[in-house]
Amino acid sequence: MDVQPGPLARDAKVYVAGHRGLVGSALWRHLSAQGFTNLVGRTSAELDLRDRDATFVFYATERPDVVIDAAARVGGILANSTYPAEFLSDNLRIQLNVIDGARSYGVPRLLFLGSSCIYPKLAPQPIHEDALLTGPLEPTNDAYAIAKIAGIMHIQAIRREDGLPYVSAMPTNLYGPNDNFDLQTSHVLPALIRRFHEAKVAGAETVTCWGSGTPRREFLHVDDLAAACLFLLEHYDDAQTINVGVGEDVTIRELAELVAETVGYAGSIAWDTTKPDGTPRKLLDVSRLTGLGWKPSIALADGIRQTYASFLETDLS
Repeated sequence: MDVQPGPLARDAKVYVAGHRGLVGSALWRHLSAQGFTNLVGRTSAELDLRDRDATFVFYATERPDVVIDAAARVGGILANSTYPAEFLSDNLRIQLNVIDGARSYGVPRLLFLGSSCIYPKLAPQPIHEDALLTGPLEPTNDAYAIAKIAGIMHIQAIRREDGLPYVSAMPTNLYGPNDNFDLQTSHVLPALIRRFHEAKVAGAETVTCWGSGTPRREFLHVDDLAAACLFLLEHYDDAQTINVGVGEDVTIRELAELVAETVGYAGSIAWDTTKPDGTPRKLLDVSRLTGLGWKPSIALADGIRQTYASFLETDLS
């Protein structure tokens, strides 16, 4: 298989690491819809990517042509703040094994996915890729961020040493079908969907949200990310990581109001300012990606409606 970026053969064996998660399942849907016929995935029960020997046996057996690393231990502010050691350890081990395995068994193409939390807490907005490692991180998710920064460095080191066209991409806040709606471990948007839905069902007069509602966040539908990943595999070859986002943001207050409207909750919204806000603003500069010719297609209001429909079909027991 040609190792240079370009159209991928639709019969290429593509390993989607983390194919059951929010991102991985979207990748699987998109690649299938685009005609890929040889997708490979393993559940965490079938393959624990923290286990180096097991991961290398997988590579020796399957010999994929393309790897998309969407496997990670993820969570919102509460989970990241409560379990920083686990987030650092698990994510380092997962990505080291996935990337080293691909390198050891000669996989020609690999895309490593990180997170916009890699950037400094007070980075100039919108955040350009050059902001990496220029300032302190947001303390509530610094352990996860450090792991993802290590992944970027790993990709760059392999490019320097082996000349392989491995690349990394940093998505903004993601949401969509198959999201995590657990109130203890979820990100802000799915957590809001569940809380407002349950408040509507219970007839609650008020929903109290964390923080002041003033931080600004950017939200990318996970199906748009999946489309961007294929685009990057076929069009991008650079050591510098590349941002993936929509280039627009909303306040958490605006987001809560949009979710409440979508869910049909008619009560009031209160804000608990004793709880952390996190980073004041996190908007990505996506000019490098749009300059290559890609842009997202799913508007936030439409995406929230779709995600709420997915939530209503989710087994929360």
